[in-house]
Amino acid sequence: MSARQTDDLFVRYMKAFEDSTEHAVGCLACQGETPCAEGVPIHERFVRLQDAYRERQSKQQR
Repeated sequence: MSARQTDDLFVRYMKAFEDSTEHAVGCLACQGETPCAEGVPIHERFVRLQDAYRERQSKQQR
């Protein structure tokens, strides 16, 4: 796996974090336990990318 692939994943992960955070700040539903219809895919993307990044980091440390 190249450094470029890892960097791309990290950039996408951080962008998804930013998008999720920005949305939640302005959305009362997403600040609670049940996100709004618009927020669900935003937050799900962040979780998927976070999981992928953490898994990749874990494999690199072995």
